[in-house]
Amino acid sequence: MAHNFFKESPFKTLISFHKLIEALEAIAVTNVDYRANYATALLKEIEPLPEFRTGIEDLSIISENETLIKHLLADLFPTALTNNEIKAVTIPFQNFTFNYTERFKKIVTEAGVLFDMAIRDFNEHQFYVMSCTLILNAIYGQKIDFNKPLFYDIPNKKGIMNQYRILYNADFLEIIATEKAPKLSQDDIDLLMDNYDNLALWKEKFPVESWILKGFGIAILFDATTESSISKLKSNLLKPEKEQIELQENFESIFRSIFKITDLRVGVIVYNEEEDKFVKPTLNDKSLTSFILADSEEVACKNALFSCSFENLLENKKIISISNVEKFAQQPENEILGNHLLKQNIQSCIFAPILKNGLLLGVVELVSGYPRELNSINACKLDLILPYLIDTVERYNTDMQNQIEAIIQREYTAIHPSVYWKFRREALDYFETSSHNKGFIFKEIVFKEVYPLFGQIDIKGSSEHRNECVKEDLKNQISALIHLFKNQESKINLVLLEQRKFELDSLLTQLELPLKADTEQQIQLYIENEIHPILNNSEAGSTEALLVANYFESIDKKSGLFYQSRKKFDNAMSIINKKLASLLDKKQIEAQNIYPHYYERFKTDGVEHNLYIGSSIAPSKPFDTLYLHNLRLWQLQTLCEMEMKHHQLKLSLPYELDVTGLILVFSSPISIRFRMDEKRFDVDGTYNARYEVVKKRIDKAMIKGSSERITAKEKITIVYSHTNEEMEYLNYIKFLQFKKILESTVEQFEVEELQGISGLKAIRVKVSNEHRKQIPNNFSYQDLLDELN
Repeated sequence: MAHNFFKESPFKTLISFHKLIEALEAIAVTNVDYRANYATALLKEIEPLPEFRTGIEDLSIISENETLIKHLLADLFPTALTNNEIKAVTIPFQNFTFNYTERFKKIVTEAGVLFDMAIRDFNEHQFYVMSCTLILNAIYGQKIDFNKPLFYDIPNKKGIMNQYRILYNADFLEIIATEKAPKLSQDDIDLLMDNYDNLALWKEKFPVESWILKGFGIAILFDATTESSISKLKSNLLKPEKEQIELQENFESIFRSIFKITDLRVGVIVYNEEEDKFVKPTLNDKSLTSFILADSEEVACKNALFSCSFENLLENKKIISISNVEKFAQQPENEILGNHLLKQNIQSCIFAPILKNGLLLGVVELVSGYPRELNSINACKLDLILPYLIDTVERYNTDMQNQIEAIIQREYTAIHPSVYWKFRREALDYFETSSHNKGFIFKEIVFKEVYPLFGQIDIKGSSEHRNECVKEDLKNQISALIHLFKNQESKINLVLLEQRKFELDSLLTQLELPLKADTEQQIQLYIENEIHPILNNSEAGSTEALLVANYFESIDKKSGLFYQSRKKFDNAMSIINKKLASLLDKKQIEAQNIYPHYYERFKTDGVEHNLYIGSSIAPSKPFDTLYLHNLRLWQLQTLCEMEMKHHQLKLSLPYELDVTGLILVFSSPISIRFRMDEKRFDVDGTYNARYEVVKKRIDKAMIKGSSERITAKEKITIVYSHTNEEMEYLNYIKFLQFKKILESTVEQFEVEELQGISGLKAIRVKVSNEHRKQIPNNFSYQDLLDELN
């Protein structure tokens, strides 16, 4: 691992342990014998090394005295915690560390010797300014909040990049001025605060090595990889629309927490590119605050209010920061804008462009009633927030331009007939109000208190079958190439030919092992780059040329590989999915007569479907749980019919595949919401998300106490939680057994505990395929009741 210091710094860095040594000297004269003896012995060890106290410039001294330094720092790096803490000695903001804990050492070792541990997105400019702000705060009593999260991106042994958040302990550092350090006035400091980007100015006020940084810092890391992943997940789960009434309060609460400014206020304006003006966004009949527009609804960008100060924002898309508005207003060219802000009691402010693909969408305004609270330094924190604003402003601009047909076709895509009415009503509301309400916001499409039904017919062992087909094709192709090389009578270099035959034999041996994720790609590249050029360029006789031509005719033009076995598999999968999906769609038309309900299906390695039934989907029709029971019986019988259909197809398939059936029973009503970004319905809320989690995990679940999957070929597995669900489905099974659709044997077992899910049970029963040539007619829930009575 490489260590790299930034080339220029306002500090001359002296790594020193003087504060620790002073503490040891104090301990050495105490009455606690074991502590005093230990301190005395350690002081004696370091006595020949005065650099430990005066300051180390030659870093080789550190590596030469690694063990002694470890003993000196023992109180700060306790052995009991060395395998838990991620900690090392460092100089703040520099890419230099030593005296690692064992856990840190392990992380660095796994990263590899070529790894350069540098702070993410942290360049020499940032380093220099951050170092200067240390001096401003420590020596000049400023309270500049320059801290933003710093991370190390460190790969682990598997090559996965982990993110580690860095915390610094600077208790053992001191800053000392040299003769080269200029004295700064408050005007100098104010000038610096308004010119974060002017590195030359910072170097003028803080010349290189004009200060001494003596001592050492401690870098404490914690693994933030999971938090980063959770943050991404939260971004995906954010509602398409926020509660507009609370939007202003939410903005200000978030920004105040980040900037640590109690009176921080936030405003937003939208940029109208066509008319070159800023407009105030209107949400839910309420306009968001804007300090630039104040009482105006819109202002042209050529207005005198936008002085030359806004050139950076409009033309260069750069942030504008004014740390002292009163001073700013004293300049003639800034007088209009400055006085406009002072009238609103704004003493410092930041105006940041909201950009998407280089285009200006709007401006976020941060203002404070105190000078120097907002400045060009803490404006960098906006990098953490602006991504969340981009989609909001972009969505606002899009919504303002949509028409009814565009809403239905572009925003909602194909809408199931059972819920189309709600989308149409929302579109009509937009049409009726858009002429006098420029800020019309579409309501979220939510259906509450609906009962979910999930079922699937899955291809058993599809991944294993696919891998076996890949291996078979690769083996056949390699064997064909070996056969070609054995029959070559061309002028190919014999040594090269023998080498390639040996490599092909090695690949055949490799394919006897389980298939790895990249094996197919590696073999494809090898054949394309090493083998095909030989065949294309060889001067073979007519017999060999015919063999080569036949070989090239056998390969797939897109992949350059044999595709015979995989083609059979893919065709079989396609036939099964097409036939079963067609049957399900046909039966669904009949099921809508039971009670209108939402239906969606997906083709994956099989066919799965979601149904949602409840009064909110068909409010004009009274709802009763009788309809739910009818639909559950329909679903069970339909899955049986799909399995029977597969049984009929099985012998005619180009590749033999078995299927399994699965039903998830969930008796609690949930809410579903239309996800604008995914163009589909999904469960709404964290409580309801449990259903979605169960649905995604049960497919691969095992029977409790065994290694057997809960699903099995030619069988339907019904997963449930409650006794009443068990009794309900046992009645369905008994009825379908009577109708000769299901066999007599019924298996009941508990499902293994899944992550965060326990208490699931299952019923499994085989579909009867003996002597059945036709798919039976559907039976209703009333038929079942009649039979039971």
